[in-house]
Amino acid sequence: MAKKAPRRTAERILEVTLDLFNRFGEPNVSTTLISAELNISPGNLYYHYPAKDELINSLFDRYEASLRELLNAGGGVRDVEDAWFFLHSLFELIWRHRFLYRDLNDLLSKNRRLETHFQGVLKDKARALRAMLEGMNRSGALRIDSRELEPTATSMVVVLTYWFSYEYVRDPRRALEPEGAQQALLRGAHHVLHLLVPYLETAQRAHLLRLAGAYGGGGG
Repeated sequence: MAKKAPRRTAERILEVTLDLFNRFGEPNVSTTLISAELNISPGNLYYHYPAKDELINSLFDRYEASLRELLNAGGGVRDVEDAWFFLHSLFELIWRHRFLYRDLNDLLSKNRRLETHFQGVLKDKARALRAMLEGMNRSGALRIDSRELEPTATSMVVVLTYWFSYEYVRDPRRALEPEGAQQALLRGAHHVLHLLVPYLETAQRAHLLRLAGAYGGGGG
């Protein structure tokens, strides 16, 4: 059997950095720690990423590209089942890059590029959620006045963006640990969707409550 080609060093650096940032928080991870974890010299690390901000920006670029691809599915949501899957997928993507959200305000205050690009992320999320609401409205899954679309989509973006901050404050020692991830994701998806309860058609509202009960997403 042919041997697999070794992963490029730059790729390995990003994978290890993402893991360390997620586990310990970006402010607590130095380039020295990253080099030691990879068993490479600091010079080798700096050859690929001359500054810590370049590591952060490269990881953010990957997240942003994946997010935009996923957000395109927002317009295809037609009912609660679709919305549940869509939002859970969003939370999974955020979880895989949770260091961005865990230390969001600190990161934005130090990194001008991230500050401007994250504003675009919020706009993209809002646009996708508006498309989701419009699709559900057209299909009859909910009934929402056009004047309520914007504030409802904005409220959903706020919960989606700051859910893991809430989880962290709620349980600082365990909230961002992998073993608690699935329940945190389910709770987040449920609470974002719960904002639609006043607008959902009766059967759709009942289905949402069944989903929350089945997957244990109603806690928190």
